[in-house]
Amino acid sequence: MALDGPIGGSVAQADGTMSGKVVVVTGANTGIGKATAAGLAGMGARVLACGRNRQKLDAAVAEIRQATGNPAVEPLVADLASMQQVIGLADAIAAATDRLDVLINNAGVFLDRRVETADGYDLTFAVNHLAPFALTTRLLPLLKASAPARIVTVSSALHARVGALDVAALAAGGGSAAYGQSKLCNVLFTRALARRLAGSGVTANCLHPGVIATEIGDDGDLRGVMGFFWRLIKAFMPGPAKGARTSIHLATSPAVADVSGEYFDKCKPAKSSGLSKDAALADALWAESEARLAAALGG
Repeated sequence: MALDGPIGGSVAQADGTMSGKVVVVTGANTGIGKATAAGLAGMGARVLACGRNRQKLDAAVAEIRQATGNPAVEPLVADLASMQQVIGLADAIAAATDRLDVLINNAGVFLDRRVETADGYDLTFAVNHLAPFALTTRLLPLLKASAPARIVTVSSALHARVGALDVAALAAGGGSAAYGQSKLCNVLFTRALARRLAGSGVTANCLHPGVIATEIGDDGDLRGVMGFFWRLIKAFMPGPAKGARTSIHLATSPAVADVSGEYFDKCKPAKSSGLSKDAALADALWAESEARLAAALGG
């Protein structure tokens, strides 16, 4: 969820450096995801742009096509709060392309309370962690068949504020603390995924995009004093184009072609929390995620 607005001069006409590459970007209808999709389309990639709001997504796709001169930007609609729709999205991607060079897990939410999904899970946990887990693992055969390929997941520096993580309680959690926990899950998932992908030609990295003015926390997601101050300070934050830089770097730069399992900030490897490096915790999260996904799918 990020601020709508014209892409403007921040996107060059397609230059061909990603020509022939297929990229998936979730949360591509607004903000950082939209800026990321635009940047990659501007490099000549075929971009499968994913979002949950058909009207906003179609408008974003049309704008990106016009700004870049690249017609190969295609909308795919899915609500990542529903694991059935996440699996449906993965299957739609596999049906739309015989290769996948880059998967960018960008979509996210930030709420100050528990909101329960149709699957019975906390919305923040579902969208910010379980959906990327489900989408990525479902698309692994396609990514491996397309190797070298890259998986990029947008985390946050707020992951470092989490002092302890009870993976069994995540789905039943909620509130403002759930955001930092979900972002820690992103880093743990990335590290566990990188270990499992070693030698496959597929890399997995995550990142902090910066403190960026986006729609995250809007539309009543953050209320009261927290919501008031969030809206106030956003006026002083940089826009989505800056927030997209590290995602685009990890998706395209030859300098990170062989880097995997790392956390980045400002296009450089950065220090993540000690908890995010706990391999046993990452494996426990993986097992819990598999169980929650299976339960949501009726398995």
